[in-house]
Amino acid sequence: MGHVDPPERVVTLPEQLRLLHPGWRDALEVVIVSVALYRVLLLLQRTRAMQALVGIVVLALSFGIAYALGLGMIAYLLRLLFQYGAIALLVVFAPELRGALARIGQSPMSRLFSHMAAGEVGAEVADAVERLSHAGRGAIIAVEREVSLDEYAATGSAVQAKVSADLIETIFTPHAPLHDGAVIIRGDTIVAAGCILPLSQKAFGDRALGTRHRAALGLSEETDALVIAVSEETTTISVAGNSRLWSSVSSLQLREMIAGRPLAEVAREAGLTARV
Repeated sequence: MGHVDPPERVVTLPEQLRLLHPGWRDALEVVIVSVALYRVLLLLQRTRAMQALVGIVVLALSFGIAYALGLGMIAYLLRLLFQYGAIALLVVFAPELRGALARIGQSPMSRLFSHMAAGEVGAEVADAVERLSHAGRGAIIAVEREVSLDEYAATGSAVQAKVSADLIETIFTPHAPLHDGAVIIRGDTIVAAGCILPLSQKAFGDRALGTRHRAALGLSEETDALVIAVSEETTTISVAGNSRLWSSVSSLQLREMIAGRPLAEVAREAGLTARV
C-alpha cells in the first residue's frame, strides 16, 4: 500500500502575522517613514509639484494597465517616458526642490525663534491694519505659511524690508504706486508689494465684499497663507484662511491669528461667523 501524504495544513492569517515578529525597530521605521511621507506631501501641497505628482500617478496606473493587458507598444512608450521624464522633472522643478531642501534643513531652534518673532510681526501688522482701518484706506496683506508665495511675489515689486507698521501704512497711501496690490510677508520681512493675487470664483452674497476680499479668499484657496483685507468702503478688517473668510476682526484677534493660533479657534472664541 503506497504512502499517503498528510493534507497540507493551511496557515491562518493570525498565525502569519505572528510569524512576522514585529519589534520596536519595525514600529520606529513605520513612524519615521509615515512622518517623512507626510512632510513631503505637506511641502508639495498646492504647488506645481503636486500637480506633477498626480500626473505621475496617472501615468503609472496607465503603465500597469497596459502591462496587464499586454499592450506592448504603450508599455514601451511609457517606460521611455519614465526614463527621460525624471531628468526633465529635476530641471523644471528645481526651485521647488531647493525650497523643500531648505525647509528640511530648518532646525527646531530656528522654528522656535520664528515662532517668537511671529508675535512681534503680528503686533506690527495689527497696528498698521488698525491705522489703515481708522483712516478708511483699503489694503490687502498676505502672510506666508508653509506654502511658498514666490510666484505671487514675482508679480509685484521686490521690497525686502523688515516688517513695520509705518512701512505698511506708507505702502498703502492713496495714489502710491503700490497701493492697489497686495503686500506679501515672509517671516519678519516684507518681500514684495503691489502683488496680484488670484480671485476666488465663489459667489459672494454680501455686496460689501469687494475685489480685495475676493483676492484674499482666492489666495487662501490656493495656499495656506493668512490674508488680511481692509475694506475701503466699510473700514472693516477681514481675514481669509483655509478657504474661509471672517469679517469684523479686531486687532487683538488679528495678532493671535498671525502668531499661529488656528483661525477657526480664534473666530469661535470671538463669536465670529465665516462670511464665505
